[in-house]
Amino acid sequence: MDLPTVLPPSVAGVALLITLGRQGLLGQWLNLLGIQIPFTLAAVIIAQVFIAAPFFVRSAAVGFASVDDDIIQAAQLDGANRLQLMRFIYLPLAQSALISGAVMSWSRALGEFGATILFAGNFPGRTQTMPMAIYLGFEVDLNMALTLSVILVSISFVALLVVKRIVRPH
Repeated sequence: MDLPTVLPPSVAGVALLITLGRQGLLGQWLNLLGIQIPFTLAAVIIAQVFIAAPFFVRSAAVGFASVDDDIIQAAQLDGANRLQLMRFIYLPLAQSALISGAVMSWSRALGEFGATILFAGNFPGRTQTMPMAIYLGFEVDLNMALTLSVILVSISFVALLVVKRIVRPH
């Protein structure tokens, strides 16, 4: 699960192409079904989830592990089944870790560049993300690149404030 966090983003993009590309390990089978993923909006989403998911999974694991076993045992003694344990015990008690992980994961995905450009391309209006628009903006229109950069910095700052507010001890 931690592999995407240590892979260079370009290697992650190549791995996604080798796996889901038209001639890839799974891509061949998907192609027979008429499903093509590379260079589509789905490819953008898959690349970003692949890169960012470990941030959520790690945070969720810490949140769920922090739930006191005594509370779980008490709920089981009262007859709670697995679904009830999840809904009424685990999710509420791990809520801040889950939200924090979701915000951090989303923030990481927002800035993803390497895997996305290799797997999804950079087609304006279809697969272009803000980091790719900033990159192109440096070649075409520096003011546009600076404006988009300020927007991304602002969004990142707000996301960080949200996480800090959520995980702040009460």
